[in-house]
Amino acid sequence: MSEPQASDAGLSRRPEYVPGHGLLAGKIVLVTAAAGTGIGFATAQRGVEEGATVVISDMHERRLGEAADRLAEISSERPLAIGCDVTDEEQVQALFEGAMSRHGRVDVLVNNAGLGGTADLVDMTDDQWLKVLDVTLNGTFRCTRAGLRHMRNQGGGVIVNNASVLGWRAQPGQSHYAAAKAGVMALTRCAAMEAAAYGVRINAVAPSLAMHPFLAKVTTEELLEELRGREAFGRAAEPWEVANAIVFLASDYSSYLTGEVVSVSSQHA
Repeated sequence: MSEPQASDAGLSRRPEYVPGHGLLAGKIVLVTAAAGTGIGFATAQRGVEEGATVVISDMHERRLGEAADRLAEISSERPLAIGCDVTDEEQVQALFEGAMSRHGRVDVLVNNAGLGGTADLVDMTDDQWLKVLDVTLNGTFRCTRAGLRHMRNQGGGVIVNNASVLGWRAQPGQSHYAAAKAGVMALTRCAAMEAAAYGVRINAVAPSLAMHPFLAKVTTEELLEELRGREAFGRAAEPWEVANAIVFLASDYSSYLTGEVVSVSSQHA
């Protein structure tokens, strides 16, 4: 009998959505940059489906409100939604104070806020470099610091950062973004060693390519096709597939993991 042959259609087939299993039941989960259609909203949705009470933030007030409305349809309870620009320390403090005031604690912090862009280094301006670093790396630092202070006082918690495979790998036009994401990886490892004394775990995910409408607007189809071609499955990840890995790291199933960066990628080595 002949062996079945792989097909391009089989490789690129979209997976079935995975139902919740209560992995975050009873947890208070705060997700930054959770508006829109990307990994942040998918993580907030998966949190709700896994039994968590979520708090969402974003700097885009209208989209943040729309995200809260969508989550309310799933959970029958509208989540706390707080506008926050992670480059502003006062707003970061207000975000955590708002979450603590409503819920009394934050069990899980997901640092999803980040900013990309494409520019060759020889043409990149200081403003382009600094803006990406401030949102992606400094913003993760500010929120991690704020989260750790609260989690230290409450005796435990989990932080999951959103990094990128570009923290390891090279891609033209991405020097600022890659440097920021490599910094997120280093921050994750070092902060985890300090946080262990407080009973806090800190890990990160490193996605390769997660497809959503906003990415399609800011990326050429030619580049997307090239990036899809690097993936073993011949397709981009669904945002919820990345969110599943975040949920795992946030849950008690990963109780012995800290300081780790988990690749969520099918890219060829």
